Amino acid sequence: MNLGAATGPNETSVNAITLFVLLLTACIVIGHLLEKSRWMTESITALAIGLCTGIVILLTTKGKSSHVLVFSEDLFFIYLLPPIIFNAGFQVKKKQFFRNFMTITLFGAVGTLISFTIISLGSMQLFKKLDIGFLEIGDYLAIGAIFSATDSVCTLQVLNQEETPLLYSVVFGEGVLNDATSVVLFNAIQRFDLSHITSTNVMQFIGNFLSLYFTSTVLGVAVGLLSAYIIKKLYFGRHSTDREVALMMLMAYLSYMMAELFYLSGILTVFFCGIVMSHYTWHNVTESSRITTKHSFATLSFVLEIFIFLYVGMDALDMEKWEFASKSPKTSVGVSSILLALVLIGRAAFVFPLCFISNLTKKSQGNKIRFKQQVTIWWAGLMRGAVSVALAYNQFASSGHTQLPGNAIMITSTITVVLFTTVVGGLLTKPIVRFLLPQQKHSSGIMSPDFTSSKSLNLPLLGINGQEPEGNISTNVTRPSSLRMLWTTPSRTVHCYWRKFDDAVMRPVFGGRGFVPYIPGSPTETEGIIQ
Repeated sequence: MNLGAATGPNETSVNAITLFVLLLTACIVIGHLLEKSRWMTESITALAIGLCTGIVILLTTKGKSSHVLVFSEDLFFIYLLPPIIFNAGFQVKKKQFFRNFMTITLFGAVGTLISFTIISLGSMQLFKKLDIGFLEIGDYLAIGAIFSATDSVCTLQVLNQEETPLLYSVVFGEGVLNDATSVVLFNAIQRFDLSHITSTNVMQFIGNFLSLYFTSTVLGVAVGLLSAYIIKKLYFGRHSTDREVALMMLMAYLSYMMAELFYLSGILTVFFCGIVMSHYTWHNVTESSRITTKHSFATLSFVLEIFIFLYVGMDALDMEKWEFASKSPKTSVGVSSILLALVLIGRAAFVFPLCFISNLTKKSQGNKIRFKQQVTIWWAGLMRGAVSVALAYNQFASSGHTQLPGNAIMITSTITVVLFTTVVGGLLTKPIVRFLLPQQKHSSGIMSPDFTSSKSLNLPLLGINGQEPEGNISTNVTRPSSLRMLWTTPSRTVHCYWRKFDDAVMRPVFGGRGFVPYIPGSPTETEGIIQ
């Protein structure tokens, strides 16, 4: 974090922190008052307050600066992003996420690659007609990765996962995998030798990309299981709940930093670490620790999200970069317009075709993605956020500053696209989603989310429609073969075999719901305990 030094480092630091704490408090209060607004969301509120604060600072400093913090991609990726992604994995409805995992992977990985290709090739062809300075092929590929990173926060704030669980899980899961894929692509481009591109190098690039995806996921799962095993065996809670809460937080952050240390995807690692911790570790701690960790992770994520939107709003008015862009306003507007058009086209180019492919694999009408839901998914991925800004700074700036006109135009164009899509898209999200998806009292076609009552855990995994036979109805029903079940209902069949393996092998070793022995001072709840 780089702080200004107008009146001395200590005083400036105190002033900057005080200002941000005050603004964060204002964002939370105003966001709460505008919660039922037809147009505003908390992210839009934070962005607007950041812009207004930037204008005030700009006027008081006579145009010299619009912010008190210089944007640092290290600050963003190392300190701000990990808690947000971890909480996303920790709070995810696991049943819905893994039931729709193939669809989520299609959108988050394959879809991001399609969008990356369209934006890279489109910018390569169209930017040559504009006078923006010399850009190498690596810059064009980086632009594709930068603008492939979506920000679906606005849409998720409007969607109700109880009413539309399928849609919510797809939008949510795609957002996480999309960010991971974009960052992995961006980092791979930085290390890839673009001076000698051959078919062998391309295949090696694809192999490394897939290997990195797999290794990052395995690392997150391994750290999560390690935390569950340590807490289950040592049981810190009998002496101090503070220790087990601290251990969960530190091991969650350790997973991210280990991924960065080994040049893997920290986003994927910490996300799957969060999923594993919620499935095993969380059930191994005391009841008070469960409440503490759940709300601590959610609160930290909430505050950091507001902080990011707030700062993006303040940094948008940085005069150093806009002075370069103002010398060629037509070029700057042209670049921003081209990028915005490519984002729209790239998004549509994969959402609707992949939805069609996904629907072909589903026989139940209730599990298919309807056209209005497809439009909602398309709209949810149009917004660009802090990940795009951070990657743009990484590619086109040095320590938050740039002296090259072409680089300055790319940064200001990125900020313009982020502001436009977030503000305009965010303001229209509530009306559009409520028009396309009128609120319903009951969800259809999808089972309830993951954190359900203990009664649902005792239902037979392959009962009729997932329900337990009532009364004395005979359950001696001829069941199809395992191969046929895998073909007709792959998600339920895989879930069935996973639960059997989980109960027989994983939970006895790593703990989890129903597999934590009672020890004095342990959780009092008996939910899900196997007699």
